[in-house]
Amino acid sequence: MSVLVAGTVRVPPENLDRFRPHMETMLSASRAEDGCLSYSYAVDVADPGLVRVFEAWRDEAALQAHFQTPHMAAWRAAWPQFGVSDRNLSLYEVAAERPL
Repeated sequence: MSVLVAGTVRVPPENLDRFRPHMETMLSASRAEDGCLSYSYAVDVADPGLVRVFEAWRDEAALQAHFQTPHMAAWRAAWPQFGVSDRNLSLYEVAAERPL
């Protein structure tokens, strides 16, 4: 069963440009992982400090492996210097998928 991770984090808008290279590194490394189907961040148009997160993984085992990677540790370690806060992510188990 595939799983989705969706939610938001906050970054002070004045820090977004300096934080962007860290986001790009995380995207690139995560997308290369076995079991990663999709991985993206998007800055909300109406709320520039709100970063929307969307991930799709083959299964929960792949997601758990992702949590143990060096790039995940580096990602989390960088948060304080950029003021990342209000992490609000949820895990969704996907039983079926169809085009809308």
